[in-house]
Amino acid sequence: MEHRGQRSRVGCWWVVVMVLFLGRRIWAQLRYSVPEEVQVGTAVGNIAKDLGLDVRTLAERRFRIVSGPNNALLQLNQNNGALYVKKQIDREELCEGAKVCLINLKIVVENPLEIHYVAVEITDVNDHPSSFPEDKQRLEIAEHIPPGTRFQIHSARDPDVGANSVQFYKLSSVDLFDIEVRDNEEDKIPFLVLKKPLDREQKTEHNLVLTALDGGSPPKSGSLNLSIIVIDANDNRPVFSQDVYSVTLEENAPIGTLVVGLNATDLDEGSNSEIEYSLGKTQKKKVHDRFELDSITGEIRVKGLIDFEDTEIYRLDVQASDKGQPPWTSEGRVVIKIKDVNDNEPDMEVTSLRNVVPENSKPGTVISLISITDRDSGVNGKVICRILGDVPFDLTPSIEENMYSLVTKAFLDRESVNNYDIKITANDCGQPSLSTMILLNVQVSDMNDNRPTFSHDPYELYLIENNTPGATILSVSAGDSDLEENAAVTYHIVRGDGQPGDITSLLNIHSENGQISALKSFDFETLKSFQFQVVATDGGSPPLSSNVTVKVFILDQNDNAPVILYPVSSNGSAEGVEEIPRNMKAGDLVTKVRAYDADIGYNGWLLFSLQQVTDHSLFTLDRYTGQIRTLRSLTETDEAEHGLLILVKDNGNVSLSATATVTVKLVEPKEAFAASDVKRAAAKVDEEDDNVTFYLILTLGSVSLLFVISIIVLIAMQCSKSTEYTSKYLQDANYDGTLCHSIQYRSGDKRYMLVGPRMSIGSTIVPGSHANTLVLPDRRHTSSGEVRSTFSLNNDCLQQIICALL
Repeated sequence: MEHRGQRSRVGCWWVVVMVLFLGRRIWAQLRYSVPEEVQVGTAVGNIAKDLGLDVRTLAERRFRIVSGPNNALLQLNQNNGALYVKKQIDREELCEGAKVCLINLKIVVENPLEIHYVAVEITDVNDHPSSFPEDKQRLEIAEHIPPGTRFQIHSARDPDVGANSVQFYKLSSVDLFDIEVRDNEEDKIPFLVLKKPLDREQKTEHNLVLTALDGGSPPKSGSLNLSIIVIDANDNRPVFSQDVYSVTLEENAPIGTLVVGLNATDLDEGSNSEIEYSLGKTQKKKVHDRFELDSITGEIRVKGLIDFEDTEIYRLDVQASDKGQPPWTSEGRVVIKIKDVNDNEPDMEVTSLRNVVPENSKPGTVISLISITDRDSGVNGKVICRILGDVPFDLTPSIEENMYSLVTKAFLDRESVNNYDIKITANDCGQPSLSTMILLNVQVSDMNDNRPTFSHDPYELYLIENNTPGATILSVSAGDSDLEENAAVTYHIVRGDGQPGDITSLLNIHSENGQISALKSFDFETLKSFQFQVVATDGGSPPLSSNVTVKVFILDQNDNAPVILYPVSSNGSAEGVEEIPRNMKAGDLVTKVRAYDADIGYNGWLLFSLQQVTDHSLFTLDRYTGQIRTLRSLTETDEAEHGLLILVKDNGNVSLSATATVTVKLVEPKEAFAASDVKRAAAKVDEEDDNVTFYLILTLGSVSLLFVISIIVLIAMQCSKSTEYTSKYLQDANYDGTLCHSIQYRSGDKRYMLVGPRMSIGSTIVPGSHANTLVLPDRRHTSSGEVRSTFSLNNDCLQQIICALL
């Protein structure tokens, strides 16, 4: 695409656009042209318009120049996308002697990333006149020199290039002399050509003016005053062995290294054949700084530093002059080609687009742009770039040679690695190879990609009943591997539907520290266990959460006093009257005190004792069953009425008790009443014996089944744990090597034994429960090291075993 126009001193400029789409990154190449010496602020071109960018988003997308050795001469306007001249440009200073002068810029636009390469060609204007190295040149020409002889004179120099450089020469007088121009690769060399023979006797000196003109419009010129002295001299000029000497010299050659030896001969004799060598007067200062010529031997040696990157080829004009009067001079040329050696390390320039990369960045995300240059040429300038170490980053080449993009090649995880030190090396292909290494640090920023994790799952809480309402009963804790707000965890309880039986309405949790409190006191006799769920949520966006189940087991306290079931009077007091015949014998059953305790285990295990009795020799009380029996046979002398005060207490740490009063009246026996009474008592005893036997069998069967299930569960738990874990906790437990224990009690002349799983101190037999259970809490959640077990029997069965009449 071309644009042409006129703006003040700016000539025509043109734009070439090439756009390449590669993945999600866009590269474009633009080329503009602007004359040198234009005014500061002159527009070079509108880059945003030529690239089709929205001008309104340029500032937001950080539209800017990121690299270029001469980018200080130009500037971008983010308001309109135009490229302007920032400083006055002198082409001759910027690109001395170059045919094409380019300023290469790299333009970057972000979100999405676009890389554009802009080349601005600085065109030459005719701002320098032609000039000669000297204002005057003196030539001595023998009078017998034949017409057609050429004499080299000073060449004019013009820093401008192309048509604006020296184009032709003009001589002030062409009667005796003419100008012949020889073109070489760098300039035009004038020669003064003799048209007619000279006559020294007629005129000994000729003064001419040589004018050099360039091709500008209007042309600029410079002049040289030629003074030609006509003398008598020898008639043979020196002749070089070669018209052009061509040699190759390695760069960095030591000072004093022989480059080439010149050889010229002269057919004359004596002083007319003695030759002196010299460099041409029009040589650049650079040649004189790098080389020296021995005027006697003709050897050219290295004088200064030879750098291929500075100059690849030198062209030396040499002269051989004899010592005749006048002397003859011959011209020759030496072409010295510099051979490159690998003496420059690669240079890496890094443009960092971002130093912090989110951990959820997709593979292929661009981190930095890396530009590599090597001043050497050929193989020595070929560079291989790579990343050292195993890091999730890669280098992708750009469309422009030695341009790379540092991109991610895999997903990053800040919780695994939060920053990377990326070592990038650039090795050239020279022998030996030279290299450069840079270190880039890339930080990985946190994203909310980790859920909170509870320290236990599930939580098990053993809570003693009658807890204080509002007090903390448990603290849950969850950690989050993320940072800052992504790791800020809050807690809440999963609530139910708000029905009366919803236990979560009785609980509260602190949203920040996870402390759970109960709003009411729990009663083991009404609620033995429950569970609920706690949710931990982090502060990320969007937030992540996880939940845990909290299992609560209510432990019994001795908070219920025994309740007397019999005797009970009409007014509700524990008082009763028993009438017995006087003919009762020793060991006969008088009555039985029945009592119940809502607690379980030792807290519900009742013991009976006589506190007061009228006659200690007459009645006895069974400690476990509450049966009152006679110690001896009744006599006629025994009092007719006896009072017994019976104390019923449980086995809690702080024992609770109740009392019952039984009044025993002795009455005279009647035969019919006695026979009926004895028969009814015998039938009752038989019935009770049958019931005890039935319940005992049922109990032993249940206990045996529970024992087998417990053994299986224990074996499974041991198999699922490591040896270290098992040994750790089993060594702390106070086991005596058995898995069973027995509870013995005596009723009259019968002895009963209840067999079940072994229980430690604190184990409880629970009357009133609806299932036979063995609870072994996790030792990891107890500080005392005590293994607490709870063994519950069927309510009716247990009451019959402990309290029933045997």
